[in-house]
Amino acid sequence: MIRTSNLTQTYQSGGRPLTVLKDISLSIPPQGFVAIVGPSGSGKTTLLGLLAGLDRPTTGTVVLDGQDLAGLNEDGRARFRAEKVGFVFQSFQLIPTLTARENVLVPLELLAGARNGTDHDYVETLLERVGLGERIDHYPSQLSGGEQQRVALARAFANRPRILFADEPTGNLDTETGNRVIDLMVELNREADTTLVLVTHDPDLAARAHRIIRLRSGEVVEDCRQDTSP
Repeated sequence: MIRTSNLTQTYQSGGRPLTVLKDISLSIPPQGFVAIVGPSGSGKTTLLGLLAGLDRPTTGTVVLDGQDLAGLNEDGRARFRAEKVGFVFQSFQLIPTLTARENVLVPLELLAGARNGTDHDYVETLLERVGLGERIDHYPSQLSGGEQQRVALARAFANRPRILFADEPTGNLDTETGNRVIDLMVELNREADTTLVLVTHDPDLAARAHRIIRLRSGEVVEDCRQDTSP
């Protein structure tokens, strides 16, 4: 589902090149659940952005669901993400002037427009699944941080993505609320047969993954699979 080859990302900093990722090659099968971990500055979020097609690598390739992202221009990558990818941000990234229902509908509107009430029904079902059936018409300012993240989670699944990326999805939440969001994410991911790749500092969240990729100074220093059966 995801394959990278010799992925490197270098930026200019103070007139000098700064290499953030170095020669990353990895393969993630369909329905995989991978946690990317490592200290701050290790390149985790940069790697996630490259995998999701939010940025272009300096060298190397990223192939998602058989599509080499290098063969797509910016509009093509945006269309591909709309069709195949969901994303959960640490800071929620909800549109403040839209209700919970309207925020979750955004990916569907961008893709093809809501169709004859079918998408509206599906969005309401998603919001009910994440425990917000009574908050559908509330605005982000009327929701707690945990509720906003649950709206963001429902939005990420709205387009029925093949791949879900999450960047520190529990980073702004207290432990109890974060655990509830983790449970919902894992449950929805399992039901949708989605490939899930997330960046986290949370060891409890990483422990739920099937595989942990550890970065340090832009390089993979550990890639281990783990038994997550009860």
